[in-house]
Amino acid sequence: MTASTASETADDPETTSDLLVSLRGVNKHFGELHVLRDVDLDITRGEVVVVVGPSGSGKSTLCRTINRLEPIDNGRITLDGTELPSEGKDLAALRSDVGMVFQQFNLFAHMSILDNVTLGPIRVRGRKKTAAEAEARRLLDRVGVGDQAHKMPVQLSGGQQQRAAIARALAMEPKVLLFDEPTSALDPEMVSEVLEVMKELAATGMTMVVVTHEMGFAKSAAHRVIFMDRGQIVEQAPPADFFAAPRSDRTRDFLSKVLTH
Repeated sequence: MTASTASETADDPETTSDLLVSLRGVNKHFGELHVLRDVDLDITRGEVVVVVGPSGSGKSTLCRTINRLEPIDNGRITLDGTELPSEGKDLAALRSDVGMVFQQFNLFAHMSILDNVTLGPIRVRGRKKTAAEAEARRLLDRVGVGDQAHKMPVQLSGGQQQRAAIARALAMEPKVLLFDEPTSALDPEMVSEVLEVMKELAATGMTMVVVTHEMGFAKSAAHRVIFMDRGQIVEQAPPADFFAAPRSDRTRDFLSKVLTH
């Protein structure tokens, strides 16, 4: 059974204004490989959606299509009621409303942590340097690396770099924040410090889409867990239902392999 339909609440006229991200009939190929197959998905304002599934299931590609880092073959993606164009200045403007935290941090190695965080607000948002730096310091303090502001990325641990990357994404005041396996490149002892920051963000009402293998985070922070396999959304449910009573055989098989007892 394929349950690629969006959440039922998105079809309710009373909740339409809360719809922030919408995907309809999204398809993506990499050569002969069909990595996204007619994906439909709605994400409401303030919702934390965790996407899980086996390697190669399409979950990271799904995440990257939401801000068009991966172009789609066909379908429709809207952000806050506006369809994302395929290219150009309009896409750049909409993309600035979608924060992204990558697996490999993607900090600029030749710039200090403070300069990494202020670059977007100054160049894209047109903020004054003094105001951008003040906000950057506040955000770096918030994620626990305020004392690292003048260091270069190479001088920080992986966990510190990823927390700085989260601050950089937040500095753009995004409408939605995407996390593409944000802890998979970290040493095990650094994972928890990044997950704690993410849990705190979730508690503040930030709209988040998180691709992860961290089932503990999915259980504790998600509003909805989505299971993907072979480019399709197979199942989606609140965490309590998803983990306690998965409906499909494919989901049950996946959970039996990733959950420890």
